[in-house]
This record gives sequence, structure tokens and C-alpha cells, in this order.
Amino acid sequence: MGMHNFRELKIWQRSINLAEMIYTITCDFPIEEKYGLVSQLRRCAVSVPSNISEGAGRGTNKQFRYFLEIAMGSCNELQTHLELSFRFNYISRDKLDKLNDEVLQIYKMILVFYNSLKSI
Repeated sequence: MGMHNFRELKIWQRSINLAEMIYTITCDFPIEEKYGLVSQLRRCAVSVPSNISEGAGRGTNKQFRYFLEIAMGSCNELQTHLELSFRFNYISRDKLDKLNDEVLQIYKMILVFYNSLKSI
């Protein structure tokens, strides 16, 4: 089976909300980070729902799984950029923990969905 309605997928809904959160928190970053961490955080946050939606439009579950793999990789990348943001004192420990928890939950949801798709 292929061609899923991405808007109905909980993984897409949660990841689009996460991207919105990342855009909001990065508004408070120093201006010199505009092309550094701000850009990186936003790009990988947007990559998660973007790859889910792109994969959902592909003709096979094997193709969809490929895009889910990219989305999971973007989740890992996002956690790295969040850790750096904390280490540079751009976000608090509390904010880091909350965002990392959400990223991890989304990652797990994508993985469960990934494993439910037959790659035939």
C-alpha cells in the first residue's frame, strides 16, 4: 500500500507542532546565530514533517520508509543542535529537556509507524 494522507498522521501533526515551537524559541537567539544554530535548528525541525509528507505521497511503502528514515535522522540532528543551544546558554535546561522529550516521543512514534509498514 502507498499514498497516505499525511495530514491525518499523528507523526506529521506532532512534528509540525514541534517545528513551530523551534521557530518560536529561536526568535530569542542572538542575531549572530541567524545563519548558524538558528538556521540549523529550523532546517532540521522543518525536515521532520516535510519528509513525512513527502514519503506519504510516494507510491510504495518502501519509498515511504526511506523518507521516514530521513525524518528520524533529522530528529537526532535536532537533538544535537538543541544540546549546543543549551551549552551556549541560548536555552534553559528546562526548555532543553522539554524539547528533547518531544523530539524523542516523535522519533519513537515514527519508528513504530516505520516498523508497521511492510517494505514490499
